[in-house]
Amino acid sequence: MNIIKALRQSIYGWIMILRGETNWQARFRFTSAGLIAALVLFYLCAFLAMVLGSLSYGVPQLFDFVASMALQSLFLVALVIGLFATRFAIRDQKPVLPVLVPGIYALIYYLILGALLNLTVGMVLPLLWLGLLYMFYRLGRAASGWTIGVSVAFAVLTVLLLVGTPIALYIMPAPMPAA
Repeated sequence: MNIIKALRQSIYGWIMILRGETNWQARFRFTSAGLIAALVLFYLCAFLAMVLGSLSYGVPQLFDFVASMALQSLFLVALVIGLFATRFAIRDQKPVLPVLVPGIYALIYYLILGALLNLTVGMVLPLLWLGLLYMFYRLGRAASGWTIGVSVAFAVLTVLLLVGTPIALYIMPAPMPAA
């Protein structure tokens, strides 16, 4: 499966998830190859988002490029932590890939739309968080069959980690005020 076809199929799959349709699983590959394809697409889109960002901020130096890619990787870490924390809390033993692979594609859409909105109307970026919150909620309901409460908790935890991690990393190196 080529990368463009995987992206197109994921869009169809996400439309089916958001509509609550059945057989959305046929649009994703829940294998190691499907996971690798999603990760390759994620990092490709992260790179393209940096290219779009450089249109307004200038070309980053090598260190800034590496730091930015590491920061983008934290989005994946937030998804994994949200997923495994939810699974641990409810003692879920179902496979991880049916949630993880579509979740990575949701982050890809977040990167693409975020980069485009940042260039045009940056004030509406928090609306993307609400959209991502709903997407993760629907993913929890469709992929794992979690209850409404568990799906809401998964979505809220994951989006809080996505939003809070860069802010916490920005604040951490600040010197402590003298008492």
